[in-house]
Amino acid sequence: MTRATPRAPGAVEEARGYADALMPLPPSLTPDERRAALEKAAAARRVRAHVKEELKTATLTLSELFDRAESDDVLGKLKVVSMLESMPNTGKVKARRLMRDLDISESRRLRGLGPNQKRRLLEHFGAAPAGH
Repeated sequence: MTRATPRAPGAVEEARGYADALMPLPPSLTPDERRAALEKAAAARRVRAHVKEELKTATLTLSELFDRAESDDVLGKLKVVSMLESMPNTGKVKARRLMRDLDISESRRLRGLGPNQKRRLLEHFGAAPAGH
């Protein structure tokens, strides 16, 4: 049986105050800067949603997506798990199982994929071109 260690009165409050002191404050933005940032984020979400729809309907290949992600910051920041869930016949469970089997972290983004990870994904989806 484990026993809780006794704490001095106020120790929890001091610990919380210390943790709060380590958290940086977000940058203060003017209303115009905030509006521009929100518009930029919304545009990025629209682009990623469009690409995921293209993957789902097979109008965009995985190889083409990898090529575009190299030069497009918005696509490069797309999470791999989200991209996999958009592939035909691949849902949340299959996507995560595939990532585990291919040793790809769940937090990985497209631009962060290594050449071997890309090759294995292309092979899995039967789209491995000679150049990749």
